[in-house]
Amino acid sequence: MQKIALSSSLPQAPAPACPPRAVVVMGVSGSGKSTVGELLAQRQDWAFVEGDAFHSDENHAKMRAGVPLTDEDRASWLEALGLELARLAAGGVVLSCSALKRAYRQQLRAHVPGLVFIWLEVGRDAAHRRVAGRGDRHFFPATLIDSQFATLEPPHDEAGLLHLDSERSLEELLAHATEWLQRTPHAHP
Repeated sequence: MQKIALSSSLPQAPAPACPPRAVVVMGVSGSGKSTVGELLAQRQDWAFVEGDAFHSDENHAKMRAGVPLTDEDRASWLEALGLELARLAAGGVVLSCSALKRAYRQQLRAHVPGLVFIWLEVGRDAAHRRVAGRGDRHFFPATLIDSQFATLEPPHDEAGLLHLDSERSLEELLAHATEWLQRTPHAHP
């Protein structure tokens, strides 16, 4: 007869599954992430963080001049965004951020366990048209759109992701995002 050792400590119960309280609306420039992110935050009654506001003056100047950012340019920006997400996550937060590479998304996830992403996918022509339509109101020129698509590592196989076609109506995007957030449980740390 085999003896089974009994442990004196009880197993830890898994953390309760709860809807996420921190989400990044991601995509290339012109995908609508700021518009969708801000309206989604209003619907959820959460804080909204505009990722572009956290770029350094040097990064803004580079982009205005039509020079694509490098991983090094983005490193301190992503760190600042991660810290801001962590600071606001308990109360609920939506961040608009390109998050183009898997490594960038992982850097943000390291700050907020359970962080989820909504990827607004847009076609190259639509992105060009949207960004060109901004005129001088924005620091990001349409000439940089191609560099965004070249940098993008689509998050097709990543967990905690909603993939939406950003050329759908704003109301459809918000409805899908809201419904997904309500039915997407994750374990809070």
